[in-house]
Amino acid sequence: MARKRRPFVGRWACVMLAAVVIAPALHAQVTVPQYEVDPYWPKPLPDRWVLGGLADVCVDGQDHVFILNRQDVLEVNLNAGSLAPSIIEFDPAGNVVNSWGDPELLDPRLHGCHVDRDDNVWIVSAPSGMVQKYSHDGDLLFQIGTKGVFDTSDGTVRGTPLNSDAARFLTPASIYVDPENGDIYVADGEARGRNRRIAVMDREGRFLRQWRPEGMEIVHCMTVARDGLVYVCNRYNSRLQVYDQRGRFIRDIEVPWRPYTPPADGVARGTEGSAVSLALSRDPNQTLMYVVNQDNARIEIIDRQTGRILSNFGGGVGHAPGQFDQPHGIAVDSEGSVYVTENRGKRIQRFTIVR
Repeated sequence: MARKRRPFVGRWACVMLAAVVIAPALHAQVTVPQYEVDPYWPKPLPDRWVLGGLADVCVDGQDHVFILNRQDVLEVNLNAGSLAPSIIEFDPAGNVVNSWGDPELLDPRLHGCHVDRDDNVWIVSAPSGMVQKYSHDGDLLFQIGTKGVFDTSDGTVRGTPLNSDAARFLTPASIYVDPENGDIYVADGEARGRNRRIAVMDREGRFLRQWRPEGMEIVHCMTVARDGLVYVCNRYNSRLQVYDQRGRFIRDIEVPWRPYTPPADGVARGTEGSAVSLALSRDPNQTLMYVVNQDNARIEIIDRQTGRILSNFGGGVGHAPGQFDQPHGIAVDSEGSVYVTENRGKRIQRFTIVR
């Protein structure tokens, strides 16, 4: 049975209604919410859990937060604690309410997650090429990878065989499921030179179509807006690329960066990427985009319609509250709070609206 979805209410709706002022013959002027870190979220983890790198974060219909824990910890650290589970669920107050993950089923290098309209949790793993659908509580329901399309309801393998070039995922990085028709969008190309495409399948896992975003070394993230526009991260070329759902190119959105400390030779070299991951605001028009900029260790807030960077937050590289050490995943809840996971930093932080 599908979980009851909470209607869209809360502070975010009020902020966005107050934020938009219509100017005659001009694009709406957007006042951007201001954020500050919540140093008390989440609450201390149980059983002295030790986190590895955190790959991604996603939010369900009740504003429960899921994180993907890669479990890549030093063995010596387990002398003082225990290995945290692969998937951890927090309630809005920051309490751990559930955890799961069978290491026999999950790839150790998890990469992206998405919660669909029925609160099922979708996970993609880069090295194995697996796309998996889990129930909210962690039961494997559906899998694409290794053998074919696996459906646990009847134990059969079906769909396009994985020896087909169209169906084989090499390094899937992120995933989105269309709430209207169940189509599955996968950004496949987390590693340089591997596939570099957006692939679309139907709800049964049958291949529908694909396209290869132009000029991308790595197809690192992707999401689809309610209006059907597909946003793809061109991580190392400092931009987002926008397509329609058939793969027709619409435009670029630049995500520029510059080194805080000017290089001695005057040549800026981005080694992390300025368009690493993104999430859309939860207001009806999805007015804002939140983009992880690893090169500058901050979150860029971008007007989705104009592509203009409006603001940013983050206190640079470090482990103090509000700073980042290789931020990697991002999500937004119905109140407008922004959640950021860090790979090297091995933590999740919440940023809340203050005005």
